[in-house]
Amino acid sequence: MVKKLLASILLFVGFLCAAYAQDIVQTKQYPTDYFRYPLDLPPATAGSFAELRPNHFHSGLDFRTNQRDGYPVHAAADGFVSRLRVQFGGFGNAVYITHPNGYTTVYGHLQSFSPEIAKLVHDYQVQSKCDIVDFNLLPLQMPVTKGQVVALSGHTGGVAGPHLHFEIRDTQTEQTINPSLFGLTIPDNKPPILGTACIYRFTGAPFNEKTNRELLPVVGANGHYRLLKPHLITINGDVGFGISAYDENNTSVNHNGVYSIELKVDGKTVFTFAAERFAFDQTHAINAYIDFPEFLNSGRFIQKCFILPGSKITLYPQSINRGVVSFTDDSLHDIEYVVKDIAGNASTLSFKVKSTGKVAPVVAYKPTGTLFHYDQANQYNTDKIKINIPAGNLYDNVDLIFTMLPRKPGAFSATYKFGDRYTSINDSYDLWIKPDSTIGRYANKAVIVNNGVCEGGVYEDGYIKCQPKSFGEFYIKLDTVPPHISPINILNGANMAGKKAIFMRMSDNLSGIKTYLGYIDGQWVLMAWDFKSKVLSYTFDDNLSHGKHTFELTVTDQKDNSSTYKADFYR
Repeated sequence: MVKKLLASILLFVGFLCAAYAQDIVQTKQYPTDYFRYPLDLPPATAGSFAELRPNHFHSGLDFRTNQRDGYPVHAAADGFVSRLRVQFGGFGNAVYITHPNGYTTVYGHLQSFSPEIAKLVHDYQVQSKCDIVDFNLLPLQMPVTKGQVVALSGHTGGVAGPHLHFEIRDTQTEQTINPSLFGLTIPDNKPPILGTACIYRFTGAPFNEKTNRELLPVVGANGHYRLLKPHLITINGDVGFGISAYDENNTSVNHNGVYSIELKVDGKTVFTFAAERFAFDQTHAINAYIDFPEFLNSGRFIQKCFILPGSKITLYPQSINRGVVSFTDDSLHDIEYVVKDIAGNASTLSFKVKSTGKVAPVVAYKPTGTLFHYDQANQYNTDKIKINIPAGNLYDNVDLIFTMLPRKPGAFSATYKFGDRYTSINDSYDLWIKPDSTIGRYANKAVIVNNGVCEGGVYEDGYIKCQPKSFGEFYIKLDTVPPHISPINILNGANMAGKKAIFMRMSDNLSGIKTYLGYIDGQWVLMAWDFKSKVLSYTFDDNLSHGKHTFELTVTDQKDNSSTYKADFYR
């Protein structure tokens, strides 16, 4: 009897596992017993894979560290350290480990490296005379074993609080993959939470801020949702749908991302999103996935259940007609969203729409400006300005209106306005602006400014050239002002015997800091620039002798304007 009961339990567990595997949308199976968790802490996360962030999808899992730094970070499997990085912002201190099974794990925001790795980093910093480094290692240079401590957790780089950012990447393609698909799961029995549904009515024009939207507030709990105000929704012609949703797990009330969204029309799946894997050159395409104009206006992440024609990311494993549905009959239709988290918990929203039958003929779209096409290279040239947007850089056709505005005070060109903040592009494009003849010998100090933000600039062939990543209002300005240096804890003649470090601040008015070089008694010393505090520091070497020394710091901006601070001190 006991054996029969045990066999029944095992069969039931096996059925659950099979059902779970079928519940999760995957294009590939991944090894679930190869990697260990990178921390010896109960797994808890503050951020999920492909979670929606401004201008990017989150590329890994953010493991909580009890709001503290200094927890040992372990290699998730045997392999070798293949890359080391110290970044201003971003990951801060990061270790990359390549494994023999074809995957690479990444550990970011580290407080410090293990002693062996720290020496490699320091030696490279000395060699390059810069604290910001990013370099690769040979396979036999730094082997590691599963569980070996490679670093201590921290919060370096562009983060607010302590945690460990962890990724698993395909070594060959460098695509980042959801770590939970490798068995690194988080306790979770909470279904996703749904917020607002949206219906988009298309008229043949490109998708933009003027596209007709009907926002439908949603209420419900425990996986079951309905429209706040049920009513007969009439539609016809080409229609798109969208939904706002987030997830919580048992370890956190953070608004994490959902794993998958499935849109069904009359029981047939017409669109699927799944947070399985993506390439880093696709991450900016989040602005094609979400309703970007709505996000700018309200801060709300509406996740569109249709694909813009120029958007190419691997987070769309399935769609019919890009998720755009044509309604041409006189019938009622069932609309259903099925939203799941990585644990398979599901939330649903269902409602009906009424198709009104005869569809008005689509009038050919007439742009008011210059129509840029998503599927071809686009140029705009005058005797004063040149624009080249490579093919594949736009998510949809864009009606660009070009306007020449009055010259701004201190500018060396007119202001050229084209596009607007609602139009997102995938990557940079080429912009050339011809400066006034009065620029003369200062052409090498010229930059292009977009709404007050420097886009950089190089003088070549009579133009100032740059590669912006957005549209706006552009004009030429000169940067002839050197960076500003402010000492924090050192003055000429200061006694620094009781100090552990020298602290400085530096800033630049326009083009930005390019280099900062510190010297003590004429010998280069390592200066570290902290992203959050914006403080530049030198930590005293124990070998620095007692007595009088001279500290010197030279800061140079992107247009080669330099400032130097010099002070004698005593140890």
